[in-house]
Amino acid sequence: MVIVMKPKATKEDIKGVEDLLRSLNLGVHISSGSERTIIGVIGDKRLLADTPLELMPGVDRLIPIVEPYKLVSRAFKPENTVLNIKGVEIGGKQIAVIAGPCAVESEDQVLSTARFLKSLGVRFLRGGAYKPRTSPYSFQGLEEDGLKILAAAGKETGLITVSEIVSAESLHLAEKYVDMIQIGARNMQNFHLLKEVGRSRIPVILKRGLSATIEEWLNAAEYLMNEGNYNIILCERGIRTFETYTRNTLDLSSIPAVKELSHLPVIADPSHGTGKWKLVTPMSRAAIAAGADGVIVEVHPCPNAAMSDGPQSLNFESFSGLMTEIKSIAGILGREL
Repeated sequence: MVIVMKPKATKEDIKGVEDLLRSLNLGVHISSGSERTIIGVIGDKRLLADTPLELMPGVDRLIPIVEPYKLVSRAFKPENTVLNIKGVEIGGKQIAVIAGPCAVESEDQVLSTARFLKSLGVRFLRGGAYKPRTSPYSFQGLEEDGLKILAAAGKETGLITVSEIVSAESLHLAEKYVDMIQIGARNMQNFHLLKEVGRSRIPVILKRGLSATIEEWLNAAEYLMNEGNYNIILCERGIRTFETYTRNTLDLSSIPAVKELSHLPVIADPSHGTGKWKLVTPMSRAAIAAGADGVIVEVHPCPNAAMSDGPQSLNFESFSGLMTEIKSIAGILGREL
């Protein structure tokens, strides 16, 4: 349930409602919009059966939320959430481009990529230090050494750094080195990890699971928000279907659907969504046209020599073309790159 306060509700009115709810051992989450405050109530609604909340000072109305996710829903926060990460917004007018190699392989590889991305106006550098792979014999990442390389590249170029975490231990290490973390598709329903990340306040990209429904995806985000981390970006990265030509099926319909259901920013991952570098640029265009707030793309100085995901990585020339094309699409939509 959410409690919608009147536009002129005072801080004392809001505090009075909050204190009452907490006295009943109910969870309270407050969202302050530009026009009014909304209070999310988590817990057994039967505890409020004998409490006339509607008559309390400053209360406008009560709205039940039928979806299993509460804090993530539009009912809790009608306005779009716009995250500000080191002065760069995600979820607003600007389209975010997050780019870099699938895996951190060496200092030269990451620094050359970071400098190139910086020259094109990209603000976010991604790189995997922990690589959960299907085969135990595949490259598993440089772990902390990879995080150090990523941090050094971010420091030199001023790019905002992003890396995937796979456990509580890797989370606490990543917090020391990078600006944002990513929860990969395989860990979308790792609920113990979600709770740990939720207790952190670090911005997080939450990827959709391999076969997850939209509701399951949003419920995963609910775990994060329920623990107090509201700095969430949802990422559509393709789901597993009967199609075998592409690595996954990039579900573009999920972008406007999630935009309708939730206030959180949504980006797309056309690299994992297709598995083919030639499809990354057209699917990036399509994702932005569908309303995505950004894209996360794999870029490598020499994809043929990449230790991970070379076939879906763009080289520098291809990525330059992608930036030109999505800039045009953004302009048509009244957005900017």
